[in-house]
Amino acid sequence: MLVIFGGLPGTGKTTISRQVAGRLQACYLRIDTIEQAIRASGIPGSAPDVGPAGYMIAYRVAADNLRIGGSVVADSVNPLKITRDAFREIAAQAGATCLEVEIVCSDRLEHRRRVEERHPDIEGFRPPTWEEVEARDYEPWDRPHLQIDTAGSSIAQSVEMVLHALQEAATPGMP
Repeated sequence: MLVIFGGLPGTGKTTISRQVAGRLQACYLRIDTIEQAIRASGIPGSAPDVGPAGYMIAYRVAADNLRIGGSVVADSVNPLKITRDAFREIAAQAGATCLEVEIVCSDRLEHRRRVEERHPDIEGFRPPTWEEVEARDYEPWDRPHLQIDTAGSSIAQSVEMVLHALQEAATPGMP
């Protein structure tokens, strides 16, 4: 199965997706980690904007893992319909179940506090500022997906919601 996470920085997406990956014993693909590794590699033209390279790498690694029967959790802002479609296509090609999960934080003050107080957990990575988060291009989702609002759900509750939705997706028609 492929669990495709998306949502703006500071919503709790990485914390939730990491825990889901651990519970599923799934391959965990974090775009921030991949992009920072590209920047740190010294490849000419790789800093600071790596363009679509991080996503392209994640798509290939996800496909490899799905083809061998593994589960994958993809953690990224996933701001564009084209990136979400690409992940879905990878799952379809591999014959894998996929679940799209959007993490939001409807409490603007809480969201801002999280963004401003977070500390990078990737060497050399600079998290976005609140102004950068607000200015980010983020297309609305145009199809059914699981949306979790972390302003009203704890991390543990959010993880359980994802796992429950995965169980339902894996056994269609079952109560």
